[in-house]
Amino acid sequence: MTIIEQIIANHSGQSKVVPGDIVDVLIDTRAARDFGGANVVKNLIDNGLTVHDPSKTIFTFDCNPGGSDQKYAANQHYCRQFARENGIRVYDVDSGIGTHLAIDKGLVWPGSTFVSTDSHANIMGAIASFGQGMGDQDIAAAWAKGAVWFKVPASVKINLNGARPAGLSAKDIVLNLLSIFGANKLLGYSVEIYGTETEKFTLAERITIASMGTEMGAIIILFPTSPALLNELKLLTGKDQKPVTAGPDAVYEKVFDIDLSKFVTMVAKPGHPHDDIAIESVINQKIDSGFIGSCTNGRIEDLREAAKILRGRKVAPGVVLKIVPATDAIWTRAMDEGLIQIFKEAGVLVSNAGCAGCAAGQVGQNGPGEVTISTGNRNFEGKQGKGMVYLASPAVVAASAVAGYITTPDMIPDKPAKFSKTGTIKAVVKEKVKREKPTIVEGTVWLIPKDDIDTDMIFHNRYLTITDIKEMGQYTFDNLKGFEDFAKRAKAGDIVITQKNFGAGSSRQQAVDCFLSLGVSCILAESYGAIYERNAINAALPILTYKPDLIAAAEIQHGDRIRVDFTNGELINLRNGKTTRIDKFYDAQLAIYRNGGLL
Repeated sequence: MTIIEQIIANHSGQSKVVPGDIVDVLIDTRAARDFGGANVVKNLIDNGLTVHDPSKTIFTFDCNPGGSDQKYAANQHYCRQFARENGIRVYDVDSGIGTHLAIDKGLVWPGSTFVSTDSHANIMGAIASFGQGMGDQDIAAAWAKGAVWFKVPASVKINLNGARPAGLSAKDIVLNLLSIFGANKLLGYSVEIYGTETEKFTLAERITIASMGTEMGAIIILFPTSPALLNELKLLTGKDQKPVTAGPDAVYEKVFDIDLSKFVTMVAKPGHPHDDIAIESVINQKIDSGFIGSCTNGRIEDLREAAKILRGRKVAPGVVLKIVPATDAIWTRAMDEGLIQIFKEAGVLVSNAGCAGCAAGQVGQNGPGEVTISTGNRNFEGKQGKGMVYLASPAVVAASAVAGYITTPDMIPDKPAKFSKTGTIKAVVKEKVKREKPTIVEGTVWLIPKDDIDTDMIFHNRYLTITDIKEMGQYTFDNLKGFEDFAKRAKAGDIVITQKNFGAGSSRQQAVDCFLSLGVSCILAESYGAIYERNAINAALPILTYKPDLIAAAEIQHGDRIRVDFTNGELINLRNGKTTRIDKFYDAQLAIYRNGGLL
């Protein structure tokens, strides 16, 4: 049998399996991440299922180790609670990428099986283990039963013949393979790679190549074990492992003989990992940023390669280079070896271990129009942000970050390229038509009898990336208990009446602009946060203060219609005709209001 057939047979109680057989496969280690983990738990709970074997079950929080996204933070906490109740190990935000942890900590081994909510779980092929990324329901089933059904795939054999060119990285090798096979010629196959040179591949190199099997459409890329690999695994885990290789009469649907000696340094052009070209075609392409990390290139060997180039050099002016080690142990080793110091002196941003920009949860994202060169495994449009992403090896990324444009380590210039004044950001001044702003308004009252309503209650920080005022109104008060539906119910002209210290907290302008977005005509409060008061006045949002007896004096109730005069401080409750006084606009406030705002 082929490697995949042996592993599946051994884990399904079969003496032999062939392509097309469907069997239940026992899973040695069953993982869920912060991405998808909460849905796995929900599937279990909603279907009344329990965990088959907690000792073989783990959570890995690697997509957003900073917990900087509210939904990620909520999902992580939800999973932690489930883990405590069920005795499940959690490799938390300080640990690193789950698939790498599984290898380094001996949770997988040659011949074992592993599933995760990670589409790159098939990097286990680096150690001749069967790993699969699966959806939430599949993982929930594996947690509940300990096994999942699987269709035995057909196998393909790739022989890499010839000598490995000097300086050719594992990333270059897999980009060359992608240029040959594209995204679908190996679709659905289990791929085994053989060759004299491949037997010398380190664990890190095997991981880099196996990690991009997903981008080639393969079920998995498997390397037979070598004595050197088994020794590396023993040093990592302290455990002896048995060799795994295909049987002498293994049947392959296809066999490819490829000349490794003709492989060259390559990059993948933005949009598709398989759109690969020799680097000479894109040398001198100006870049804005670089990224080294991900499950493809976050090993200590990758960081050493980058440090070799960055030592004594600086990242080019205007370029940002971000480095994220795959695991905390690799991070610590990089610190012990002085690599972190080299990175910092070169002007690199080094983040805590994790998946980084690949999962949109950590550093590594780029903005519209930004050109990035990255060691990641994917450069789909929008995958790592709104910019354009080239894929390359750690050495090429580091060299390019120093040069300021895509280049190779042996072609780094004495002086880096600088950005020219391209004029890409142009001021567009729209002629504003000044309209007379009303100083007397009428509106329906929203009575919110609360002190210290802070800016997070008014406009939560999860929306701070919004810059268009038109989009802000919908989120007003959605973090204020009892008023979460305010934005849906409020109408243009409404008036908000609240109590002391309205707008306490941050300096965010959005907490003012959201009311302008909704057309709220004015806000009355006993007092305001100091920054909020300035922001509101400068934005021409009418805010006024009143004495504590206002509501009683005018017998104001929620839903009343009132009339407010900004210039003389008169307030009339139109429901009952009651009149009272508030603090009128002061001169500077009135001038800014009539001007339509400070600017």
